[in-house]
Amino acid sequence: MSSKTFPSLSLEQTLFDSGAKFVLGIDEVGRGSVAGPVAVGISVIDSTKLAQPWPAKLRDSKLISEKVREEIFEPTSSWVSQWAVGMASAQEIDSYGIVWSLEAAAKRAFDQLDLELDSVMAILDGSHNWLARAPFHVHVQPKADRDCASVAAASVLAKVTRDRLMVQLAETVPGYGFEGHKGYASAGHIAAIRELGPSSEHRVTWLTRILAGGSEPVVQEP
Repeated sequence: MSSKTFPSLSLEQTLFDSGAKFVLGIDEVGRGSVAGPVAVGISVIDSTKLAQPWPAKLRDSKLISEKVREEIFEPTSSWVSQWAVGMASAQEIDSYGIVWSLEAAAKRAFDQLDLELDSVMAILDGSHNWLARAPFHVHVQPKADRDCASVAAASVLAKVTRDRLMVQLAETVPGYGFEGHKGYASAGHIAAIRELGPSSEHRVTWLTRILAGGSEPVVQEP
């Protein structure tokens, strides 16, 4: 494993040095799914966390197994000062689009936190600032979920929270295998949609091209 897969708090330190009292790590999960909500995780750290070790296995959620994510979920939630996960539904994604839904999910997460707006700066994973209208400074950083411990924490907390929801949905919306693929476009999932039709948890606008025989989206391994 390359050392680049190990997160640090270097960027967080820079933001604290710039005057932040709290740094938010922000990451989304479920963006490429064809069923279920999109989720945005926010982890909050203060400067005392710079001297406190985070869970040894903490990584970008895509780089660790489901078993490890579950193993480090509680230690990660204990390491951060606060955390929250907000979601936007499949129906909202169909109605308003993914960017609106990401922003809405992030606002729902932020509203669960006890923070003053002028005390925070945020690190957002990716290259597109879909939080451009946020009333606080947002630093957009590609691969932040890999390189920044606060964002890796948000990634794991959001991923586990959403995965658990998808397992619950598998019981109320049976037949699609949500408990396995977590809503992503696996071959078995697409076959079930062709047989049963889309459920209320599917992003119908995203399925049009797939069900018409077009190319299928890249599947993210659960």
